[in-house]
Amino acid sequence: MGTLLRSSLTCFRSYCYSTLTAASAKKTPNHNHNHNHNHNHNQFLKSVRDQCKSRSFRNVDHALDLFDKMLHTRPLPSIYDFNHMLGAIARMKHYPVVISLIKRIESFGISPDVCTLTILINCFCHLNCLDFGFSVLATILKLGYHPDSIPLNTLVKGLCLQGNIAGAVKLVEDMEKKGYQPDAFTCGTILNALCKIGKTDMAIGLLRKLEEGDFELDVTAYSTIIDSLCKDRLVTEALNLLSEMMSKGIQPDLVTYNSLIQGLCNFGRWREATTLLNEMTQRNIMPNVQTFSILVDTLCKEGMLTEANEVFTMMIQRGIEPNTVTYSSLIDGYCLQNKMDDAIKTFNMMVERGCSPDVFSYNILINGFCKNKRIDEARSLFDEMSNKGVAPSIVTYNTLIGGFCRVERPQAALDLFHKMQACGQLPDPQTYAILLDGLCKNKKIGDTMALFQEMEDKKLDHNIVFYNILIDSMCNAGELTTAREIFSSLLAKGLQPDVRTYTIMIKGFCKKGLIDEASELLEKMDGNHFSPNDRTYNTIIQGLLQQNETAKAMEFIKIMVNKGFSANATTASMLFDLLSANPVEKALQELLIKTSPINL
Repeated sequence: MGTLLRSSLTCFRSYCYSTLTAASAKKTPNHNHNHNHNHNHNQFLKSVRDQCKSRSFRNVDHALDLFDKMLHTRPLPSIYDFNHMLGAIARMKHYPVVISLIKRIESFGISPDVCTLTILINCFCHLNCLDFGFSVLATILKLGYHPDSIPLNTLVKGLCLQGNIAGAVKLVEDMEKKGYQPDAFTCGTILNALCKIGKTDMAIGLLRKLEEGDFELDVTAYSTIIDSLCKDRLVTEALNLLSEMMSKGIQPDLVTYNSLIQGLCNFGRWREATTLLNEMTQRNIMPNVQTFSILVDTLCKEGMLTEANEVFTMMIQRGIEPNTVTYSSLIDGYCLQNKMDDAIKTFNMMVERGCSPDVFSYNILINGFCKNKRIDEARSLFDEMSNKGVAPSIVTYNTLIGGFCRVERPQAALDLFHKMQACGQLPDPQTYAILLDGLCKNKKIGDTMALFQEMEDKKLDHNIVFYNILIDSMCNAGELTTAREIFSSLLAKGLQPDVRTYTIMIKGFCKKGLIDEASELLEKMDGNHFSPNDRTYNTIIQGLLQQNETAKAMEFIKIMVNKGFSANATTASMLFDLLSANPVEKALQELLIKTSPINL
């Protein structure tokens, strides 16, 4: 295919101008209505055109076979018929083949017309050969042709696909100067590209410019920006644009409503979402599977399973069949509330109703089983998905590895870790973090160090998260010296300790009763511009209280309170115990009230 493309591009320059010159010198032939046409010949061409329109080719070889027959038919079919075939093959995304076929029909004496060259521009754009596309457009204009907006739109789309939005806008402006008026598709393409790269403000600026000009904007342009505003969490602004759009006489469509309902649901603005849902039905815009899926998903995330089921039942009653997204959302809702039996029933219903679970569906259920420590059922589901041809993703493996570690089966986690690599799935940083943490918590220090050595060998260890896990495991195992050595080596490795690293080391010192070292590290942490957080303060306060260093603990409690932090449950419990032993200590009572996370 690469060779074909290179040869196609090489030959293009040599024939394009001569072909178009020939086309300008003679009128492109239309349908030949010669009465002597063979009936079979006409039927064959009609069949070809019908297959092109219905896109019913089995594959590209089928299309090429018919194209070859057309070239050997006499009289030769017109360029109109060949354009049908070229367009069909281009829609099959065989762009280099189309370029080669255009050269081939030219060698048979058939001159490409503007439609042919528009197809050619489209192919070059998809092949990221925009320079050739512009060469074709320049030649068309030079020869005095007056193409419609399609070639322009094709190049605009090509520039946008490259991320060259400025170039797309300049092209439109240049073409306007030549008398070509951009249409809704042109502007929609640019607006969509701006929104996709997160430049919603620029898209709105372009929209305003278009509104000022003599240009008819359609619902697609406004819906594109409304959707982008909702994704940018600017739902109120999106609703304002809806009102503005409707005041101009442009009515929202299903896409507009779905974007807004999704945006409102994301912020828990149920009343407004319901209002929009009622409004769209009053306008005879019927909710589709996406609308219902948005509602089911949001209700499930809010823990409103009864309401989610009502919406689910309603959509089926209305004859709208739930899709994979709908079922997966409902399964996730049950899993979030640990209602695994209901999750399984929904999963089975999905299969019974002919909706095939995808990797996302399986991952949700596997995660639910793992969180509920039903690891054998999770593993069984993993095997089932493999048997049904659904390839496990990195998320699947990570979830199951974490599940095995949670139920104290670290060897099974390691076996799965090796199996995933044997199956061609490379572990990601999350995989290593989960496995390291699991091995540490299961006190498999040897396996932990072996895995860490593997990561160092593969240059995968340059992440403070991994070292935090390792240092924490050493502290928990009482290996404080090793933990301190690892901590001290971080800067030499080019890694900066974070707040969690310091907190882990402070906890390690406290566990060993080394309060002075813990206090020094806390001061050093502050000196290195790392602000201790609530976890850091609670850790050292607990350490001090355990060592009966009440006065020092009080000092840190005051600092913690002044910084806006509260005592966690463990610290509060220790303070209550202390107060029970010293019931008349007013200063302690006041501190306890101030540090408590709830009002006493």
